[in-house]
Amino acid sequence: MNRKDASVSKNVRGLQGLIDVAVSEISQILLGKEPQIRLALCCLFARGHLLIEDLPGMGKTTLSHALASVLGLSWTRVQFTSDLLPADILGVSIFDAKDSTFTFHPGPVFTQLLLADEINRATPRTQSALLEAMAEGQATVEGETRPLPQPFFVIATQNPVHQSGTYPLPESQLDRFLMRLELGYPHPKAEREMFERRHSAAQEIRNPRQCIDPDQLDMIRQAVSQVHASEDLLDYLQRLVAHTRQSPEFEVGLSPRGALALLDCAKTWAAMHNRGHVVPEDVQQVLSAVVSHRLIPSGDYAGDGDGLVDLLLRDVDVIGS
Repeated sequence: MNRKDASVSKNVRGLQGLIDVAVSEISQILLGKEPQIRLALCCLFARGHLLIEDLPGMGKTTLSHALASVLGLSWTRVQFTSDLLPADILGVSIFDAKDSTFTFHPGPVFTQLLLADEINRATPRTQSALLEAMAEGQATVEGETRPLPQPFFVIATQNPVHQSGTYPLPESQLDRFLMRLELGYPHPKAEREMFERRHSAAQEIRNPRQCIDPDQLDMIRQAVSQVHASEDLLDYLQRLVAHTRQSPEFEVGLSPRGALALLDCAKTWAAMHNRGHVVPEDVQQVLSAVVSHRLIPSGDYAGDGDGLVDLLLRDVDVIGS
């Protein structure tokens, strides 16, 4: 390790304890899901927006609430329904008869962390109201552009598209989410602990406490920006991206924005694990969460985005020929 990497590792090491405490705190209420918790924190540290997709009752909203609590950010929850309108998210100007003026009443999007619960139960028109906010950190209402509080995160939950009453998110909206996670059913051991907690009145379930304040969040982001990616690592990243654009199993390859997202998350994952440089395992650990929702299989391939990720891991060598 060179002097620069050693310096970055020293800066990261001071933050490692914060991240571990945050993971532990969330794990107290979302049992057996540490990998997903770490990926979710990685997404937010990398300045991205997070989509959590799974069946109802799997803990999507619980994880979203917990992330908001441990980061100590102002947050608002919006329950997306079929009758929700864009103005219900962005806000509206209301005429004041006393002053004969219009006064803008900001919507719930004017917060640091917006929890968009069951986002795909709203119509495409309402879903698209979030696009500018997620991409630019601002909202244009009635012709006037207003900045959003910083930092600004969207954590959205989504039910599988085969569920009744859902509207699939368009590709342009999916691409705005840095990561997509699935929680899955709990491990039997974790599920048994959940049963025992519910059975025991003495084990009160509390909300997670704040573990990371805004200043510490900035420190983590600064440490991430100093993480180094070697030429060999960038070569591996480019081979992954090129394979998605050339292999017949892929209908649409990874865009430049998707490739940059993968690099940013790999650097963040390295920082979270006390490294001042990225290794191929960092890319592989975040690969599925970052690219599976961006990849579209061709008509000749029977799998989905996760299957395409498996192909990438299998077919693309870490060391080029």
